[in-house]
Amino acid sequence: MCGRITLTTDKDDLQSRFGYVDPSGALFSPRYNIAPTQTHPIVRVDEDRRVLVTMRWGLVPFWAKDVKSGYKMINAKSETLTEKASFRTPFKKKRCLVLADGFYEWSKTAKKGTKIPYRFILKNRQPFAFAGLWDEWKNPDGEILLTFTIITTSANEIMKPIHDRMPVILHEKDEGMWIDPQLSDKDKLSTLLKPYPSDEMEAYKVSTIVNSPKNESPKCIEPVGDG
Repeated sequence: MCGRITLTTDKDDLQSRFGYVDPSGALFSPRYNIAPTQTHPIVRVDEDRRVLVTMRWGLVPFWAKDVKSGYKMINAKSETLTEKASFRTPFKKKRCLVLADGFYEWSKTAKKGTKIPYRFILKNRQPFAFAGLWDEWKNPDGEILLTFTIITTSANEIMKPIHDRMPVILHEKDEGMWIDPQLSDKDKLSTLLKPYPSDEMEAYKVSTIVNSPKNESPKCIEPVGDG
């Protein structure tokens, strides 16, 4: 599961890291508590170049009757991408990099209804890319909505105490392969959808203010307690 992410890295540093062009020139501020249905920058390949595009989180398949389906498709299980109609075509033709520098997950406690939020990041403090899928949906008025989902896999050792699933974080060397529009070999692509090495990640406890997506400030990512 992945239901909340962060992207606090400077835009110039992101552009240098991921090598994209930004034809829209859209400016975006650091985000500390990004939630489903909100817009977020992804990178895809258009005409042999990496392009930054802003999309809404929650995949709405091109054939969907209405936009509500996106609420249920913020994540896609790596093990069933070729089985689900919603993900089968995007997996083959519409793969993307979902930019991030952290994500949140909640640990249950002995006290009923109480959960403790943790932020997961890379030890090197660098931004990274989740493996994502995107699609294009047109409403009855002809307006186009671009949406994406984040692929998940089984948890690695650092995640297991908190949750049995985690988002697929791509190794930098594999990002180009993932978004290569000429590649459609599902078996080859599936080799990339594995848990990220635990020894390259770390987690720390954060404030429960992140429980509400209305809270959006640097306080969301500040460590609290004993980690």
